[in-house]
Amino acid sequence: MAGAPTVLIVDDAVFMRNMLADILRSDGFEIVGEASTGIEAVDKYRELGPDLVTMDVIMPDMGGIDAVKQILEQDANAKVMMCSAMGQQALVIEAIQAGAKDFVVKPFHPSRVLEAARRIIK
Repeated sequence: MAGAPTVLIVDDAVFMRNMLADILRSDGFEIVGEASTGIEAVDKYRELGPDLVTMDVIMPDMGGIDAVKQILEQDANAKVMMCSAMGQQALVIEAIQAGAKDFVVKPFHPSRVLEAARRIIK
């Protein structure tokens, strides 16, 4: 893979997107796009083709799990990392079954985010 791994960050909260962007940039990832809804995430994935997508579970219009399914329909090799709040374990299991590669729990621990991101893109 030439250059820095590219990332699309999907979360309906701007501060969460900024936090993830800061963590990932600190490790050499390139943030190529952001989305605040599942529908926007699917469109941006198609447009940008990032190496990794960080996907919030709960969002307006289309949740992260449905967005993962749609992204994987477009690209079976898509690499998606789910981001969920504590207490959403059932949703995390559903996300993994839908094709997500891993998940990180909010509030984010930078080391956990980077460990998951590095493993997913290898």
